[in-house]
Amino acid sequence: MTEDIFQGYKGDALEVLKKYQVRVWGTTKVDTTRGTFEGTVLPRSENDDDQHIVIKIITGYNIGIDIKTITGMIETGYKKANYKIPEKQFPFTPGLPKVKLFGTGGTIASRLDYRTGAVIPAFSPGELYGAVPELADICNLDTEKVFAVFSENMGPKQYMALAKAIGKEIENGVDGIVVGHGTDTLHHTGAALTFMCQNLPVPVVLVGSQRSSDRPSSDAALNLMHAMKAAGQSDIAEVMVCMFGPTSDEYGLLHKGTRVRKMHSSYRSTFRTIGDTPLASISRKEINLIKTDYNKRRSDREVKILPYFSNEVTMLYYYPGMKPDTLDALVDAGYKGVIIVGTGLGHVNKELYPAIERAYAKGVHMYMTLQTIWGYVHMFVYDTGRDMMAKGIIPAGNMLPEVAWVKLSWILGQTDDPVKVKEMMLTPINDEITHREPYNGYLVYQGGVPDVDDFVKRVHK
Repeated sequence: MTEDIFQGYKGDALEVLKKYQVRVWGTTKVDTTRGTFEGTVLPRSENDDDQHIVIKIITGYNIGIDIKTITGMIETGYKKANYKIPEKQFPFTPGLPKVKLFGTGGTIASRLDYRTGAVIPAFSPGELYGAVPELADICNLDTEKVFAVFSENMGPKQYMALAKAIGKEIENGVDGIVVGHGTDTLHHTGAALTFMCQNLPVPVVLVGSQRSSDRPSSDAALNLMHAMKAAGQSDIAEVMVCMFGPTSDEYGLLHKGTRVRKMHSSYRSTFRTIGDTPLASISRKEINLIKTDYNKRRSDREVKILPYFSNEVTMLYYYPGMKPDTLDALVDAGYKGVIIVGTGLGHVNKELYPAIERAYAKGVHMYMTLQTIWGYVHMFVYDTGRDMMAKGIIPAGNMLPEVAWVKLSWILGQTDDPVKVKEMMLTPINDEITHREPYNGYLVYQGGVPDVDDFVKRVHK
């Protein structure tokens, strides 16, 4: 048997495949001391060890089998898999709204790379239609891949390029825009586009997926359908994030770009509106408004594109015992703005006071946000807060830390005047600061409590 049929396997694992004459992509029955497994042998990552054989079982999930447990293997069939989805020309249907899809990368536009075992941004937007033909029933779709990066590699350069591309498409008469994006920093981009794309006449919907398209539990297809419907048919002309509501596939939620946050590393229902309620729920059949106060869709093409961003802003997450040299180092490195993520109502220890004074004397713009995520900064309650305000730190209301970082970066890309910066920071553009949080804007339940367990059994997690 030639080496090219053992893709990625080496050492002991390679010898086991040779012994039983089993090929990569072979449908195989594997007898082990832990039971019998059946599935397709997959290529092995070149970075992995030589002690496991990986198979994709009938459920679609991949498992690794320790070769020391294998007592026998039989290849029952062979068919080399093709993980590339062919691109298809999107059909035009008179009467359906025109939606533009910008592809940036991320899990919603990705496939599994069996060379490294990692999910890579490899699907083009055209391939998305090949994977989700139902999109043709929702809108007339035009696609453009503007980036091919995971969301951790999105940043100011991409934010500004996206804002300009959005402005151009609006001028061209599009009815809505969808941005396919990795989920890890999707809420950062949502905030950035909210500030950079103001007075929108059409919806701009950011969408991602928690699980890649090759997994049976992938949320990619349904999230895309929901996002396309929101962009083409919703009356909400704002920057929104569209992701699963519950972990089931019943409906999605539309979150305002400045009040949303990723709250779980793997749940499909990871995105939550913080300190408020979502704008709407959405399914393939309907859009149900939750809020009635929002920027409405218009027929004109007027939009304000403000693609500004400074790279001289950072966040400082306070922890007990933090030393003043931490802040001093940031100032010495040339940062002109610092978002402090403080404890409680917005506090840090008194040991930082000299560093705060030095930063203020050098013209550094400092704003306080909260580690608690929910709630408002109230620095006038205790003397610690009052002292910090006297030393130049400005409370940022209930602005989320990431949103405050994005907004200050956006502002310092336009002006360094402290009076103007403060005025812009504390003047809400789209609910990044709200006058109050509704009673149902903070819901965190703890399992194990009888009344909560009864509630969870009746609803969805």
